[in-house]
Amino acid sequence: MRITVKLFAYLREGRFKSKEMDVADGTTIGEVLDSLSISRQEMQLGILFINGKHAKFDSVLQHGDTLAIFPPVAGG
Repeated sequence: MRITVKLFAYLREGRFKSKEMDVADGTTIGEVLDSLSISRQEMQLGILFINGKHAKFDSVLQHGDTLAIFPPVAGG
């Protein structure tokens, strides 16, 4: 199945801004993070969205979904 993955901020460095990816049926967000070498530990404080709705590592992706991955941010 085909999904779109969008990366934000420093996660784009050495990767991409937006990319269509072919993944197996039943693929989770965690598995996509693993395939992109993005640490699940680091993303504990990050933000994950599927089609604009909050998601978790074990959320299963569907054909046509858009996965947005935001790293942890700090501000003041």
